[in-house]
Amino acid sequence: MTRERPKALKAEAIALRLADCPGWALAEGKLRRDLKFPDFSAAFGFMARVAMIAETLDHHPEWSNVYNRVSIELTTHDAGGVSALDFEFAARLNRLLDAS
Repeated sequence: MTRERPKALKAEAIALRLADCPGWALAEGKLRRDLKFPDFSAAFGFMARVAMIAETLDHHPEWSNVYNRVSIELTTHDAGGVSALDFEFAARLNRLLDAS
């Protein structure tokens, strides 16, 4: 089964979806969220759980980790911008944070 190629969302659609995606912002054409954890182990453990989301969606974030901080950027390179897939990823990540 071949997955349909995602399409980049227009600015208006991104703005509407951001209203339902707490903690995320549009920065330099990507969805971005910066997180702070109690320590490195908590930040790294979170990243391991997010890696499972990435594999499930076959969609991988641009991210970095410095001690207790994790920065995540989402964009769909195949679509040339932010797509519904990025918002699905962001929503799953938010649910993971809510469950923590």
